[in-house]
Amino acid sequence: MPRKKPFSGKQKKKQMQEKKHRTEEGSDEDEDGRHHRGKHHKPKPDSQATDIDKRQDPHRYRLQFYKESNEIIKQRKKEAMQPFTRLPEKSLEVDMDVLYKPGSTPDIPTRPAWDYKLTKHQLEIREDKIFKDYVDKLFENFKIEDLSYFELNLETWRQLWRVLEMSDILLLISDIRHPMLNFSPALYHHVTEELSKPLILVLNKVDLAPPGLVIAWREYLIKKFPKLYIVCFSSFQKFDNISDMASGSKVHKRKKHIKYDALGPRELWQACEDIVQGKVDLSGWKSKIEIDLSDAAGPDLPDEEDDPETVTEKPDYSYVQHELYKDGVLTIGCVGYPNVGKSSLINGLMGKKVVSVSKTPGHTKHFQTIFLTPTVKLCDCPGLVFPSLVEKSLQILAGIYPIAQVRDPYTPIGYLAQRIDLPALLRLVHPEYEKDSEQKTLEWSAVDICEAWAEKRRFYTSKAARPDISRAANHLLRITVDGRIQLCFRPPGYTDNKEYWEDHEDSVKLQARSNHNADGYSSESDDVQVTADNSDAEAGDGGDDEDDVDDDDEGGEEGGGISLSNPFAALG
Repeated sequence: MPRKKPFSGKQKKKQMQEKKHRTEEGSDEDEDGRHHRGKHHKPKPDSQATDIDKRQDPHRYRLQFYKESNEIIKQRKKEAMQPFTRLPEKSLEVDMDVLYKPGSTPDIPTRPAWDYKLTKHQLEIREDKIFKDYVDKLFENFKIEDLSYFELNLETWRQLWRVLEMSDILLLISDIRHPMLNFSPALYHHVTEELSKPLILVLNKVDLAPPGLVIAWREYLIKKFPKLYIVCFSSFQKFDNISDMASGSKVHKRKKHIKYDALGPRELWQACEDIVQGKVDLSGWKSKIEIDLSDAAGPDLPDEEDDPETVTEKPDYSYVQHELYKDGVLTIGCVGYPNVGKSSLINGLMGKKVVSVSKTPGHTKHFQTIFLTPTVKLCDCPGLVFPSLVEKSLQILAGIYPIAQVRDPYTPIGYLAQRIDLPALLRLVHPEYEKDSEQKTLEWSAVDICEAWAEKRRFYTSKAARPDISRAANHLLRITVDGRIQLCFRPPGYTDNKEYWEDHEDSVKLQARSNHNADGYSSESDDVQVTADNSDAEAGDGGDDEDDVDDDDEGGEEGGGISLSNPFAALG
């Protein structure tokens, strides 16, 4: 064996630089090659299912998206350094016909035809082929720059297929702050037309939006998709003076550990009762709702007292032929995008924590079965990102894409700042501001906002003690996803008719129902409100050096407000 030769740090550094140079050159060549051939790079779908050993991998259901090239990321970062232009308030209005252009919306892959003559292995091979053909066709019909992030993991699609196959009623859970983003028209047509099954759209987290906006979205979606049943839901009942939350004029922190006191179980029961028409006995579910409501004012019980046996978490790879209301049991399937609150909805229906939740998208790893009552069974499916033409920045701000994996956090910050006056809301000082100059004349860029936030929060790099703009950008994204900076989109025409929707009869009822029980919330004072009118205040006030609270633990469910004397203590 030859003697080892000494390898200096200088040589190691040179070696790493050469490796990086080769990698960048290889990436450029690939991009040039794609452009020269006139073809798009096609991300390979995951084909783990044909490997039996990989079936035992606990990460087989992880979110998988295609990776953008280094050149695209560099270009976006350069654009984030340029000053942006604020958009008018109407820019928050979104038309589904513009977002999902009729006739051009990407379809979804469907399970191939099968029967009991096929072996499991034969069916998996057929599914694998159909899914690969689907992805290839998708990238032939659409440019990669136009497509949003979407799920490339076949295992996750298989879980969706199974839930669609075995369920009598489908629940599509959507975040009320951006329901147009969490609603797939392709899934709607597949369920209601091809499968001929009822679909209930659950507008979740309604405690994070004004009641008028909730009702406006409900009426808009009912007119747009007439076969939908729509239910408003929140795991925690409370609207806390949030009439201006849709415009991003308030920053607040949500309490973590409180009782599950859901808003909407009775309406969901009524929708299911109208669908089954007495073919399934749902009286036990109704009684459970009444008991939960009577116990809502009681003291909180620690999570340890919950019964963990109510949940069955066992992966099932069998294929069944659907039988409506089999054995007198109503099977309700819960599907939707990551981070829309599917698991929290189940906890809210149960009245206690039976499914772990997290702020990190993709926390639910596999198919789960929960018996709500002896005649009602819930099926929780892992969150799945459907193909669409939605902007990637909007997907990141909605929490669909894991923030820890975002390579360019500045572009989403720019997207947010164009629609919400972040410098005024957060009372930021421009990095180039001097006391003898006028801050109002300085133009902001996304990077400037991140640098100013890093200074305020005292996020500095370890060696040179420079403002850590990357950490600041990630922190802003996290508190936006968590609902502490409000970004609520509106249906067409809402801005001009805002007063009408605020005074709508159903809005008043929703407000009254949500405030019926405010237990578990701070009663000392309301959340501190920070409005754009405070921009003339001393921008340097309010900063603190508290530790950053970005934990993604299982107790990070959405909850109520908390009393704070410092408006910026709510942000960390």
